[in-house]
Amino acid sequence: MTQSIVVSVGQCGNQIGQKFWEVLGEEHGINPEGTYEGDNVLQLERINVYYNQGSEGRYVPRSIMVDLEPGTMDKIKGSSHGRLFRPDNFVFAQNGAGNNWAKGHYTEGAELVDQVLDVVHREVETCDCMQGFQ
Repeated sequence: MTQSIVVSVGQCGNQIGQKFWEVLGEEHGINPEGTYEGDNVLQLERINVYYNQGSEGRYVPRSIMVDLEPGTMDKIKGSSHGRLFRPDNFVFAQNGAGNNWAKGHYTEGAELVDQVLDVVHREVETCDCMQGFQ
């Protein structure tokens, strides 16, 4: 079975990513704690495409969230689905880019590249048949 990794970047990307995981969890019968509560075995048929099965049967999204300031990440972590994600897959800086593309691309964002690639590499290593990124 092929597997995908979802990478969300920036405030908007992370907010959309959070909603994506909420909807996907509902479709597959995964509650905000990561346990299966569905009523149809077909919900689990392709669960491996987006989720890793962790300890105690918990499903953990194959998700990486990146931002230049911690505000959006803190909101996601504090939300009802915040405990669903791996804490070390949140990659963020402290300053932010202040809606300045060049600052995000050349200075603040450039400092996070190696850290983001390390997290991506770790997630790819957990896949048996990596299909791609979303």
